[in-house]
Amino acid sequence: MTALTTEDKRPLALFIMGPTAAGKTALAVELVQRLPCDIISVDSAMVYRGLDIGAAKPDAATLARAPHRLIDLLDPSEAYSVSRFCADARAEMDQIVARGRIPLLVGGSMLYFRALELGLSPLPKADAGVRAELNREIEQRGLAALHGELAQVDPVAAERIHSNDSQRIQRALEVWRLTGKTLTQLQQQAGEALPFRLLKWALSPPDRAVLHQRIAQRFEQMLAQGFIDEVRELKARPELNLDLPSMRSIGYRQVWQHLDGELNEAELLERGIIATRQFAKRQLTWLRSYPEVVFYDPENLDYEVLLRQIV
Repeated sequence: MTALTTEDKRPLALFIMGPTAAGKTALAVELVQRLPCDIISVDSAMVYRGLDIGAAKPDAATLARAPHRLIDLLDPSEAYSVSRFCADARAEMDQIVARGRIPLLVGGSMLYFRALELGLSPLPKADAGVRAELNREIEQRGLAALHGELAQVDPVAAERIHSNDSQRIQRALEVWRLTGKTLTQLQQQAGEALPFRLLKWALSPPDRAVLHQRIAQRFEQMLAQGFIDEVRELKARPELNLDLPSMRSIGYRQVWQHLDGELNEAELLERGIIATRQFAKRQLTWLRSYPEVVFYDPENLDYEVLLRQIV
């Protein structure tokens, strides 16, 4: 990849994307030590206070070396939207540029990256009647049947939306029923594009087995660090439940089910790793369709090569 041309006078921003456990945070922290960059988190779990171990949130020592914006914004009882992320991230980017520095956006929430870069799509507002109808269908037919329906009308969306993600399945079907167009079609109709020059990097081991090993090691490490106790504290709050976006974050549902006695420790480990692998697969599906992304192997990073793309 060639360096960005100097004729383009738009401010520079760097995207570091990739599947979970690929080493994105480590790369971002290293770049902050070498370049005038400020980190903006692009993660739908790190925005919540109290989701620390399971969200792989940087620890205090890491944050002291490389502060992250857009983490610990909300209580887990609240919901965070794509539109709010776009507004928050854009405000942070403008502030960073005004200080003469480079925004470095890092994370695994691919929808956030796409919406920020291309602008929010012209999606219809939520419709109470359609939502009520979809809820009735879930009760009568089951969520798997609705995911199957989505796979027929919008296979691209069905591929990236987990079969247990009731909120996103309902939203995709709601869009289809309201407009006669699929969520994928509407998302391809770009809004206001981000007025930045972008370098888009993705970290992912070429060998899928290596990524699976990294995922397993990280989930085991999370459990050793006290992930179960973290979820136990969250579960003790009566206002929190598994229907909330925060508690649908990868790993939290499985630990919650373990605390409910539905999974023993071995099953928790197995289900947690499987769920994380499935999430990583969906992230990679997004990335392969994302234009102008350059992939790097986290096991063999050459920082001099990376730095030459920026300076």
